[in-house]
Amino acid sequence: MKENILMASDMNDYFNKKKSENGGFGKKSSGGSGGGPQFPKIDLNFGGGKAGMAYFLVAVVVLLVLAKPFTIIEEGERGILSTNGKYQDQALLPGLHFIVPVIQKVYTVDTKVRIINYAARIEATARESGIIAKPAVTVLDKRSLPVSIELTVQYRLNSQFAAQTISNWGFSWEDKIINPVVRDVVRNVIGKYDAEALTQMRNDLGTEIEAGIRDSVMALKNAPAILQSVQLRDIVLPQKVKDQIERVQIAKQEVQKAEQDVQRVKQEALKRAAEAEGVAQKARIEAKGKADAVTIEADAQAKANILISKSLTTKLLALEQIKVQGKFNEALEVNKDAKIFLTPGGSTPNIWVDTKDIQKRTTAN
Repeated sequence: MKENILMASDMNDYFNKKKSENGGFGKKSSGGSGGGPQFPKIDLNFGGGKAGMAYFLVAVVVLLVLAKPFTIIEEGERGILSTNGKYQDQALLPGLHFIVPVIQKVYTVDTKVRIINYAARIEATARESGIIAKPAVTVLDKRSLPVSIELTVQYRLNSQFAAQTISNWGFSWEDKIINPVVRDVVRNVIGKYDAEALTQMRNDLGTEIEAGIRDSVMALKNAPAILQSVQLRDIVLPQKVKDQIERVQIAKQEVQKAEQDVQRVKQEALKRAAEAEGVAQKARIEAKGKADAVTIEADAQAKANILISKSLTTKLLALEQIKVQGKFNEALEVNKDAKIFLTPGGSTPNIWVDTKDIQKRTTAN
C-alpha cells in the first residue's frame, strides 16, 4: 500500500513540474513555439489524504470479499487444499480456514456414510434420499447360468487419508474402488456354487461376500474407504432354475407327506398293538386272577375237607344219622304213603319217595 501511495505522489510531482515548465498544459510558450498536447490533471490522492486512504481501504475490502480468501468446512466433510494444482497431504478439518486467492483452492469431500443399492429395479426415490442406485450384479454360477444378485453396500471415505485418496483416485473414487470391488467379489463367490444351492446358502453367501469386499478395500493403499456393512437382499435365478427348484420342492413335499403317512400308519399300528397287548394283558391278569381265585378256593376247600375229615368221628356220624332219621320221621307224619329206603349202616343218605306225587322227589342229606 505504501508503494501505491509513493507512486501516486511521484506522478503528481511529475505532472506539476511539466505544468510549471510549459506554463500549463494547453497553452503556447512565450517564445511562440507550439506546445505539446494537453492532458487533464489527475488527482491520485482521491481528493485528499484521509479520504483517499479510506477509499483505498474500502476497495481492498471489496476486493478481498470478491476474492473470498477463506473457506468453511462443515462437520462430516473434509477439505482438500490445492496450491498451484498440488494437493496438500493433510485434509482440512471442519472449521474456518484462510487461503490465498487465485493461488490456493479448497475442494470439499463428503466423509459421511454413503449407500449404494444394487437392484434390478431402480427406485425413483433413491436419488432424492442420497442413495446411489446401480443395476443388480449379474454373474455366472458354477454351470455358467446367469444369476442376478441384489445387495446394499454402506461405506464412507476414510477421512484420515482423504487427501491421498483424492490425489490417487480423483473425486470419482467410489466408482473406481467400491463398484469394481463389489462386482469382482460377487462374481468370485457366486461362481463357486450351483444356482440351485444359492437360495439355501443365503446367510453364508452374505457373510462371504461382505468379508471379501472388506478385505479387498482394506488391502488398497492407505485404505481409501471404510466399509460399514453389506446386506444381501435378493438372489434372482433364471426361470428354468426356478422351475427346477419348484419341481424339486414339490417332490420333496410329496416324499415328506409319504413319510408322514408311513409314520402315521406305524403309529396307528403301534397304538392298536398296544391296545391289543393291553387287552391280552388284562385277560391274562383276569384269567390268572380267576385261576388264582379257584386255586385259592380249592385249597381252602381241600383244607376244609381235611379239617372236616379229621373232625368226623363215629359218634358224630351217629348223631348226624339220628338227625336225619328225625327228619324222616317228621316227613312220614306229613306223608304216610311215602316209601322209605334205609341204607344199612348209615353210610349213605336215607331217601324217601312221595307216592302221592310221582313228579315230586325230595332228597334229604
